Amino acid sequence: MAFYFRYNVFMKLKSFLIELLKTVLTSIVIVFILVHFILMPCMVQGSSMYPYLHDGDYGFSFIISRNLGIRRFDVAVIDIPDGEDKLLVKRVIGLPNEKVSFVDNKLYVNDEYVEEPFLTEDTETRDFEVVLGDDEYFCMGDNRSVSRDSRYYGAFSSKDILSTKLFVIYPFNDFGMH
Repeated sequence: MAFYFRYNVFMKLKSFLIELLKTVLTSIVIVFILVHFILMPCMVQGSSMYPYLHDGDYGFSFIISRNLGIRRFDVAVIDIPDGEDKLLVKRVIGLPNEKVSFVDNKLYVNDEYVEEPFLTEDTETRDFEVVLGDDEYFCMGDNRSVSRDSRYYGAFSSKDILSTKLFVIYPFNDFGMH
């Protein structure tokens, strides 16, 4: 009888451990797939996207939307190509093979005025002009006077842009898609 009891306990423990291992491994695979192919956790650092995004905003950015195409004015998470160990959160302003210029605080793409409705009236952008190559994107922060962006790093390639569209989950007053 004691042998049967020990055997039964051992079998239940073995069954429990196998189920636990299956659950843990399944969870790891799901998280791996989510973080590498669908979405990535992201935190805004600094005030370069103010007032649209704030320092410390935390959420998820969508890898899958980036793979569907990078569009003008998308909020993008960018891996800095010079090896700094941080990610940038900026807005896509210029697309491949475009001429991007700012004259008197106004954006021109291929010499046509493009409105930036997300900017506040007191945003100042110094005049400049850049012509983008085949796989180059010009990205800038909304708070132009403090932003280190393509004006500092140069244009980014599509492989530098890891994801687009930021969904802020914390703090709750910034909750939502950006």
